[in-house]
Amino acid sequence: MHILIADDEQDMRRILRAYFEKEGYKVSTAANGEEALAIFYREKIDLVILDWMMPKLNGLLVCKEIKARSDKKVLILTAKSEQEDELKALDIGADEFIRKPFHPKILVLRAKKLLGDERMLRYKTIKIDRDGSKISKDGTDLQVTKTEFELMCCLIRHKGQILTRHQLLDLVWGLDYIGDERTVDTHVRRLREKVGDDLIKTHRGIGYSVEARDE
Repeated sequence: MHILIADDEQDMRRILRAYFEKEGYKVSTAANGEEALAIFYREKIDLVILDWMMPKLNGLLVCKEIKARSDKKVLILTAKSEQEDELKALDIGADEFIRKPFHPKILVLRAKKLLGDERMLRYKTIKIDRDGSKISKDGTDLQVTKTEFELMCCLIRHKGQILTRHQLLDLVWGLDYIGDERTVDTHVRRLREKVGDDLIKTHRGIGYSVEARDE
């Protein structure tokens, strides 16, 4: 799924992009309302996240135009605290309204709810319970570690795409992780022992992937 984030604060765009990309979403960003609309009409967008106060066109005007021309979900971000502002945003068609400051994980959860994202992932013989942080195979809990769980989720969210060790470190261990890239190999080996050797493919000298087709 493709998410458009429009906010005039560069740090906010960078942080939100990182959080959503970690969850496997494609992300485009815009620094103002006019740029947001240009991207919306050019790309296939599933959810638009708009800051209320932006240059050129504010979030409400962008939301109004998007809702007049499509049925795509729109989430408004604002530092405004008055209840009337929330009513105004919802009245013009916004599907959700979040006040700043907020934790990015809260925004991701609200976005997933708007998109109807399932909390249970299935891939071939395994089932992933994202709420319970568990992976099971043929009904048996595989007792994976937190890192193994995140690694499997990451590979499945990006199925069909080869992820390098560096990408996996950023997506699973975090942007601030400092350590040897070979730790990825160790965790992949241990994960394979639990989920099966055939699920995760090694691309020598590049990285790892799972197949795009899960039949």
